[in-house]
Amino acid sequence: MTRVCTRFPLLTNAHCFGTIARMLKIRLKRVGRKHDPSFRLVVLESQRGPKSGDYIENLGSYNARTDEKTINGDRVNHWISVGAKPSDTAHNLLVELGIITGKKVNVLPKKSPIAKEGEEEKTETSATSKKPEVASEETAGTEAEADPSAEAEAKE
Repeated sequence: MTRVCTRFPLLTNAHCFGTIARMLKIRLKRVGRKHDPSFRLVVLESQRGPKSGDYIENLGSYNARTDEKTINGDRVNHWISVGAKPSDTAHNLLVELGIITGKKVNVLPKKSPIAKEGEEEKTETSATSKKPEVASEETAGTEAEADPSAEAEAKE
């Protein structure tokens, strides 16, 4: 049986293992209406969903429409010193405000990195410079057998 310690919400009393600390996250929780995004910066367990409503502490807010940011930097530094890890977007927000030091993190998926303008031109020219491959007679015959409509087009 696991009981949550009421005096220290970060700690859990387990029967055999003594006191165990939970993994904590600092992340944004959306609280705005439809088409009116605003977020709270909250500390919660890493396994809780963003819309569960169970968070340990509210650290501030961020209004995406007006770009208004009110964050309690002392409490953020306290939770990071305790072991809470900010999400990528929360990390970028804290770096932008100067609460923590470091580089911003790329939050885009790793499969599609941001391409610069010069790189886009190079990929376009390299794609057009390639010569189309000519199919040999053996592969053309197997393709025609597989697709009867291709055979009818070839006769015309």
